Amino acid sequence: MAPCFRPLSYFCTIIFQKKTSYIRPPMISSILALSQSYTHPEIIILAIAALFVGMAKTGVYGLGILVPPVLASVFGGRVSAGLLLPMLSMADIFAVIYYNRHASWSHLWKLFPFAALGVVIAMWIGDVINDQTFKVIMAILILGGIPVMAWREQVKNIKPMAGNWWSGGFFGITGGFSTMIGNAAGPIMSLYLLAMQLPKNVLIGTGAWFFLIINLFKIPFHIFVWETVTLETFGMNLVMWPAILLGGFLGVVLVRIIPEKPFRWLVIVMTSMASVRLFF
Repeated sequence: MAPCFRPLSYFCTIIFQKKTSYIRPPMISSILALSQSYTHPEIIILAIAALFVGMAKTGVYGLGILVPPVLASVFGGRVSAGLLLPMLSMADIFAVIYYNRHASWSHLWKLFPFAALGVVIAMWIGDVINDQTFKVIMAILILGGIPVMAWREQVKNIKPMAGNWWSGGFFGITGGFSTMIGNAAGPIMSLYLLAMQLPKNVLIGTGAWFFLIINLFKIPFHIFVWETVTLETFGMNLVMWPAILLGGFLGVVLVRIIPEKPFRWLVIVMTSMASVRLFF
């Protein structure tokens, strides 16, 4: 193990050790017991991913797209999707609580039926392919979103797009498929919502509600079809909840002090590198 990880590893050993000198409440003991099958480096990677998820939901745009390829390279395609989904749902709840009054439901209702169709198509495809093919498709979807992110950095004014059923159908199916396979629908949905010329808070609130509802819709498929959300993985998600919460607070602070554009370009480059690695 790298020297820089040893202090964190030692800390994780203390936190997750079964025999301790204090008495844990039964529920906490059960949750920690479910996480025993993960190695210390895996726990550290999950904690960093949870931190990034929280930060992405509170304003550090683009950081969330870095998480799926990194987790997929460590845990595998389908397994990583199941590990990440509950963390995203927890973070979505925070975003919806904060922006609950800001949402354009007329746009959401045009997306939901087609997004659900995209999820079901992706569920079927993901169930019949092997994990390496799964990771390749995930990489293609994530890399496909990179030009969208780069284009968004260059274009200042986007012409309004008609919010009709055709546009809702295209972006809904594409977004539903991408979010089921790789939790990678962020760039696609950002493009759609930006093109609708929604006010800032309404744009954020509409996106928060979309991802909360779609992510909750995906959970039964992960439990009963792909079997990637289990008691063990959900126990680990609960352990990571404080990191998500911390990330949410850090995102609010950092978005005010870090140079936003250079940071997003750094995320784009890092995400591209992590995605390319999934091909091998």
